[in-house]
Amino acid sequence: MKAAPEREVDRSVSQTVKAQLALRDQILSGALRPGERISELQAVETTGASRTPVRMALVRLEEEGLLEAIPSGGFMVKAFSERDISDSIELRGTLEGLAARFAAERGVSARELEPLKECLAAIDELLRQVPISIEAFSSYVALNARFHALLTELSRSPPLIRQIDRASALPFASPSGFVMAQSALPEAQQILIIGQEHHRVVIDAIENREGARAEAVMREHARLAVRNLRLALRNRTHLDLLPALALIKTATD
Repeated sequence: MKAAPEREVDRSVSQTVKAQLALRDQILSGALRPGERISELQAVETTGASRTPVRMALVRLEEEGLLEAIPSGGFMVKAFSERDISDSIELRGTLEGLAARFAAERGVSARELEPLKECLAAIDELLRQVPISIEAFSSYVALNARFHALLTELSRSPPLIRQIDRASALPFASPSGFVMAQSALPEAQQILIIGQEHHRVVIDAIENREGARAEAVMREHARLAVRNLRLALRNRTHLDLLPALALIKTATD
């Protein structure tokens, strides 16, 4: 049975995570706008958490890059340049490329590759829809996230996995960061087909222990996300699919 102080620590950590997720959702849903100030008291009221967990949650969101500390106190919702986002995606792609190379060079069994191949088959099934429905795009987001997580685990490198998790938490840098905004674009199906081909090639490279090829494919795969970013920014008519696009400054803003 846990001692009382341990239970208090667990409760505090749980409240911090809850507050962090709630505040992140408010930012990425567009409820909190770029430049808007968030005070500790305001965050307590909107999340229902107590002050200490909220304070920690605000600091974590600052570390993620979604908030900026104000010298006079409190935090402000940050806006991002297109370069900020593309740099974050490039960083994530570089790390995932390293994970793919480690997997290929260290060797992966057919049994270990099976879950990735199952993901591949499920995505293939979605891509047979013409046109792809919004529901299918939502399913793709989950399958794509699983594929990337499974691939990362094959590296057998806990330090690298931690760094990929950190990079993916950067604003808009996750593997599916722009998929829903992309769903409204005429190029949507073509982009998903290219991404799926990258998935197929990286599995083949890992299976054949071609480390350099596996790394190059994953780095190129991340650049596809940068292309999605540019397309989404040029077509802001469907902000309801990704309200967080309002956080990104373009050259004309």
